[in-house]
Amino acid sequence: MTVAKSMEVMQAAMIVILKIAGPILIASMLVGLVISILQAATQIHEQTVSFVPKLFAIAAVMVLLGSWIMQVMNDFMKYIFDLIVSLN
Repeated sequence: MTVAKSMEVMQAAMIVILKIAGPILIASMLVGLVISILQAATQIHEQTVSFVPKLFAIAAVMVLLGSWIMQVMNDFMKYIFDLIVSLN
């Protein structure tokens, strides 16, 4: 395998990581931002208050986008297996 091909695989892996982690992180950050604004407005400074809403938001994203995430991972694995077959 050449250096260019290995860099192509690394680039594809990074794109897959961003596609998978992006929606989950964005949902968690948005819920955290809303909770932080509410905590600042009500002057409740308990750090554990944001945990449960973030957990529910992440679970909702996983339920809504779980099949898409599995499809992205499946496509990447097919790409990797095709690459392994072509190494012979």
